[in-house]
Amino acid sequence: MSFSIGPYQFANQLVLAPMAGVTDRPFRQLCRSLGAGMTVSEMITSRPDLRDTRKTKLRMDHQGEPGPVIVQIAGGIPQMMADAAQYNVDHGAQIIDINMGCPAKKVCKVDAGSALLKDSKLVRSILSAVVDSVSIPVTLKMRTGWSRDSKNALEIAKIAEDCGIQALTIHGRTREDKYLGQAEYNTIRKVKQSISIPIIANGDIDSAQKAKKVMDFTGADAIMIGRIAQQRPWIFKQIEHYLVTGLSQQEPSEQQKQKWLRDHLTNLYAFYGEYFGAQIARKHINWQLSKSSQYSANVKADLMQTTTAETQLSLIDSYFEQWNQEQLARIA
Repeated sequence: MSFSIGPYQFANQLVLAPMAGVTDRPFRQLCRSLGAGMTVSEMITSRPDLRDTRKTKLRMDHQGEPGPVIVQIAGGIPQMMADAAQYNVDHGAQIIDINMGCPAKKVCKVDAGSALLKDSKLVRSILSAVVDSVSIPVTLKMRTGWSRDSKNALEIAKIAEDCGIQALTIHGRTREDKYLGQAEYNTIRKVKQSISIPIIANGDIDSAQKAKKVMDFTGADAIMIGRIAQQRPWIFKQIEHYLVTGLSQQEPSEQQKQKWLRDHLTNLYAFYGEYFGAQIARKHINWQLSKSSQYSANVKADLMQTTTAETQLSLIDSYFEQWNQEQLARIA
């Protein structure tokens, strides 16, 4: 059960969504190790004046990742987007993904992300410019439209296919919806039926059973997993197992979760340096532990305040040790 983009065949149909501030190299590596067949970089601006910033350089760091390297670029000026695509190809990108899906105000107010869906002529100009500027596959991530009164996914999808886009990811909401309400899979299904390039369905997929329902209903070639992966990065393993066998996979043991979290934090410290790594690790710790009844306010406060790797890892170990003791006490 795999799918292809251009010359690249992926191990399965599971894609980690590009999320700014989340899907850095360490998180992409974690999700690949836990069953994601495809990952995409955090959104990289097309502005040339920001290429030498620390943030952009870190987002362009793919060292040690399995290929193909997929880089998402954002912007609203066709030539600037074309130049950004070529620049990233020169720095190792093997697939370029264009962002027309981000609903964030700071992106949309500069006429980028999902704001571009308001102007189909501009969409065509950007897609054509980027496709013509590089010799590698170009893909597009979009929403179903700018607003609930202006849903133009079918029009944009056909423009994308005409321009040579080789795969299309659709988040089943408009820009106006942001992340509220339910994803509209009907639109994704209609797009899939109207064009021939691969379609990746995105939105509200939070379990193995939901993943199969979305794939079956939309006919999508692959599915993209976003916010739930922050809490449960092992969801890719669970989905793959269910799609292959039809059987639900048990939740990983706490010992296994501890190992994955520790390995991820260690990777964060190495990537960002200890001080910044410990700060960035806080949100990942909070996402993964926040649903546990043992994750008390005191535990959270200690973990959110520490600035050293050693202390952070020690607190993680103490948390899991306390959890294990409480489980044993219940059994007894």
